[in-house]
Amino acid sequence: MNKFILPAIAVVAALGVGGWWYSSQSSANSPTASVDGASPVQAHELDFPLGNADAPVTVVEYSSFTCPHCATFNQGPYEQLKADFIDTGRIQYIKREVYFDRYGLWAGMVARCGGGERYHGIVDMLYEQQRDWAGANDPGQVANNLRAIGRKAGMNDAELNACLEDADKALALTEFYQANAEADEIRATPTFMINGQQYQNMPYDEFARVLDEKLGG
Repeated sequence: MNKFILPAIAVVAALGVGGWWYSSQSSANSPTASVDGASPVQAHELDFPLGNADAPVTVVEYSSFTCPHCATFNQGPYEQLKADFIDTGRIQYIKREVYFDRYGLWAGMVARCGGGERYHGIVDMLYEQQRDWAGANDPGQVANNLRAIGRKAGMNDAELNACLEDADKALALTEFYQANAEADEIRATPTFMINGQQYQNMPYDEFARVLDEKLGG
């Protein structure tokens, strides 16, 4: 998916399901990635890395929860990568979200509602059920669909509402993604940074070949 990536202020200003507001606090008070010219591959408190933190290869996936190509990748090649490279400890893998729209941001907030223990399971559900939860024209219905996914993950409505109304977290997430997207020059999703080098979406066999080469295989 190739879309214009919205700046933090525009995304937060677009929030529209009850209780969200925009504060003009400075970005210095919000968690952002380093943008010193190097790819920010180190884990951040807003990341939930998988695999081996000491592995010689780190993959950063930039995806949007509302991007159909991202759903296809996460239900196909990613599952093979997880079995062959992540679960075996050969690489570290970090999923970072790109927010093209408010629905993607809401999904990211729900995914984080249960903390790191639930994050990746909810991410799987969001991609598996993308057509169902993101297909509604009514923003209120989309929010209710996301709450339903959160309930399936073991959370109650009070927890989910608190997460969806957390304006500070919304701002922190949008500033974090914007800093990373600018540093890594992300223009489409899914896009991958492998040890700081950018790669576009590719089938599993090609992805595995690139990883094997970087691992010295």
